[in-house]
Amino acid sequence: MADQTQPWAERTVEVPPQPGVGVPPQRDAFRRGVAPVGQPRTPRTEQFPTVGPEEHGWAGPDTARRPMSWHLAQWRLGREFSAAGALFAFVCWGIWAISNHGALGAPLLTFVLSLLVAVGLFLLARLLGHLVWERQFGRVRRGARGAHLVTAAYLVGVGVAYLQQTSWVVSAWNFLTGN
Repeated sequence: MADQTQPWAERTVEVPPQPGVGVPPQRDAFRRGVAPVGQPRTPRTEQFPTVGPEEHGWAGPDTARRPMSWHLAQWRLGREFSAAGALFAFVCWGIWAISNHGALGAPLLTFVLSLLVAVGLFLLARLLGHLVWERQFGRVRRGARGAHLVTAAYLVGVGVAYLQQTSWVVSAWNFLTGN
């Protein structure tokens, strides 16, 4: 038996081997003390899901269509991009409208028309995505992030265009950049 004067962390107890209890069998050719460095891995062949004509409404009149709520949920994925672009365009429009005009009727009309063009651009991007991504490539679209990014880029461009028409913003920009 071990000496009881030793600290508890240094004491060791020897247990005799017990039958039936041991190291469980290893899987994946694991060997204790051997690192798998440089050993060839099995290549990943990841298959992307394809869309067949039976999964869409364009296959024929007897195929099941997805509900409108499913389509709207898909359109919502990525909406934060469009919302950020719209907020940027609104702030820039507000700076332009307050700086250049007394009445807000005509400037409001230009902003509403810009938003309507953004909606049309979003719908066009969704249509092109449907034609190219789903019909040509046979892939499943998981949301509307691409269309929202295109819309956000347009709205940021609209906001920058509003700022470029504001004289004091252009003067401040030229002062900061040294032009």
